[in-house]
Amino acid sequence: MFFARVCFVAFLVILSHGTGLAQEARPSQPNIIFILVDDMRWDQLGITGHPVVQTPNIDRIGEEGSVFKNAFVCTPLCSPSRASFLTGQYPHTHRVINNDRNGLGFISHKLVTFPMMLRKAGYETAYIGKWHMGHDDTRRPGFDHWISFVGQGLFLDPVVNINGVRRQCDGYMTDLLNQWTVDFLKEDHEKPFLLYLSHKAVHQPYIPAERHSDLYAGQEYTPPPSADDDLSGKPALRRTAPPVDKLKILGATPEPAEPRYGRPNTEEEIFLDHLRCLASVDEGVGQIFEVLEKKGELDNTMIIFTSDNGFLFGEHGEFRNKRVAYEESLRVPLLMRYPALIEPGTQRDQMALNIDIAPTLYDLVGVEPPIPVHGKSLVPVLKNPKAPLRDSFLAEYYLEEITPKHAEWKTVRTDRWKFIHYPGLEGMDELYDLKNDPLELENLISSSEHEERLDELKAELSNLLEKTGG
Repeated sequence: MFFARVCFVAFLVILSHGTGLAQEARPSQPNIIFILVDDMRWDQLGITGHPVVQTPNIDRIGEEGSVFKNAFVCTPLCSPSRASFLTGQYPHTHRVINNDRNGLGFISHKLVTFPMMLRKAGYETAYIGKWHMGHDDTRRPGFDHWISFVGQGLFLDPVVNINGVRRQCDGYMTDLLNQWTVDFLKEDHEKPFLLYLSHKAVHQPYIPAERHSDLYAGQEYTPPPSADDDLSGKPALRRTAPPVDKLKILGATPEPAEPRYGRPNTEEEIFLDHLRCLASVDEGVGQIFEVLEKKGELDNTMIIFTSDNGFLFGEHGEFRNKRVAYEESLRVPLLMRYPALIEPGTQRDQMALNIDIAPTLYDLVGVEPPIPVHGKSLVPVLKNPKAPLRDSFLAEYYLEEITPKHAEWKTVRTDRWKFIHYPGLEGMDELYDLKNDPLELENLISSSEHEERLDELKAELSNLLEKTGG
C-alpha cells in the first residue's frame, strides 16, 4: 500500500507539543479532515452507483455517515471552486474567477478562509497537497503546517515545498500525500486539528500508481447516452474560436504538461486511468481510518470527502471537458462522517454547494466569519434529513484567455429546471426540464409552452446575482 520509493527527506512536522493533553482536557470541537480530489464527478464511487470502480474506504465515509445525492460546485473549474470551498463565497466576490495565472497568487494570499478562522479559534491547521490558485507554492495564511507544490505538480517524482523547504522527492504523488497525512495524524495534538488534504488525482495526465497500472483490465469505455447529442439546441457548444498563442498570453501561459510516459491516449485508456488514479486515493482514506481508530479519535473527527468539479466523458460529444453548465460538470460527490451529528448510512436530497463547506464548519465550531458568506450551514440538514436548505442556486463561469471557445455563462438551477444564460452571446441561451430530460438533450428556450417558467428563472437568476453581489 505504501509507495516503493520514498522522498529522501521525511515529512518534518514542526510540532513541539510534547505528549499531548488527556482526552478529557481536549476542547469540545471535533477534529476535521477535509479531503478534496480533482476532476471527479458525483457518480464515480461505488456508493454512488458506479458499475466498475472499487472505492471501499471512501464509501465507508458515506456508509458510516451521509451521502449528499445532489451536491454541486458553483464554478466547475479548479481555481474558482477551490477558493469557494475555502471562503464560502462565489467567485465574483472572492475574485479567483478562472485558472489564468494573472493575479491569482496574490489574491489567494489575501483570502479569508475557514482554516484561518479555525486557527484563530484554537485549531491546529495543516495543508497537504495541491493549492492551484496562483503558481507559487508558498504557505498561505492560516496554516501551521504546509506541504504543497507549484501549479499542477507532478504525479511522478515531484518537487514539494515542505514547511518552506523545497525537496526533490522520489515516488508517486498520491502515495506521498497519503504518507504525509498519516505522519501528521500520528502526532500527538494538544489542540483539535484541521487537516486539509488536497489531492492532485484524479487530474490529467491520469497516471496511476504502478501497482494499479492494469486495474480494471478488460473493462470497456461505453459512451454515455448523451454522446450522440446533435447539439442542435446547444449553439454555444458548437462555437469555434481561432487558436490562441498560449505562449504570448500575458499571465495565462499554462505550465508544460507532464507526459503520460507511453500510456495509450485512447478514450478507453484515459477513462480507465482516471479510475485507476482514484485507487491510491482510496487507499489513503483507508490509512486515515486506521490511524484515527488506533488513536481513539475516529468518532471525534468529522471527515468530509468531495471534488472541485465534475467532468464530461463523452456527454454532448465532449470528452475531458468541465467548463460547461451541464450536470456532469456541476455535480460532485459529497460524503460526511461525524457520528455525533450524522446518523450512519443516511442520504441527503437537498442541493448542497461547495460554498456551504465554510459556513458548515463555522457553525460546527462556533465561529463567526468576518466576511459575508454566500453558502449555508449544512449542520441543520445533517441533524435532520428533512430540514430545508435551498430551492435554487447560482452557478457561473468566466472567460479564460487560454480557452476562448468556452463563453462566459451564468446558470440558475432548481430541483427540476435549469436556465443557462450566455451574457456575451445573442440567442444562445438554454432551458432544460431535468425531470423529463435528465440528459439535457432538448433545449426548451424557444418553447412557448414554457415562457412563464423561463421568466421565473430569469428573475431568480437576477435575484441570486443581486443577493450575492454579482
